[in-house]
Amino acid sequence: MNKVILIGNLANDPEARTTQSGISQSTFRVAVQRRFANAQGVREADFFTVIAWRQTADFCNRYLSKGRKVAVEGSIQNRSYDAQDGSKRYVTEIIADSVEAVGGRDEAGAARPRDNGPTPPPAAPAAPAMNDFTEVDDDELPF
Repeated sequence: MNKVILIGNLANDPEARTTQSGISQSTFRVAVQRRFANAQGVREADFFTVIAWRQTADFCNRYLSKGRKVAVEGSIQNRSYDAQDGSKRYVTEIIADSVEAVGGRDEAGAARPRDNGPTPPPAAPAAPAMNDFTEVDDDELPF
């Protein structure tokens, strides 16, 4: 089974691409803190490259930005290529099945479009105060 779940902060803004056949892709790096501090008392972070496709990529490209906390679920993929100097290079990437923004709207990079699109509609009015409550006799209810 090849399954990975990461929760961390975006180390860069997502890079949007589109294949020649029109499929959306998003690439970004996620910094994930290690569970324990090192000998100097500092919690180090590991940086993972994440690749998302199609609707997941569209979401990432539109709503995520550097510093935003995200949860990524997907699989690990290894690949290799020949560098210009003739050496063989190996790359490990996370292929995202789903990406979710984590945290409240007050955090950096809150869930709003990065492209400064239309502003969201205003919040619904607050519920009426309890002093506006009208008591109803249970015998009057039809059920």
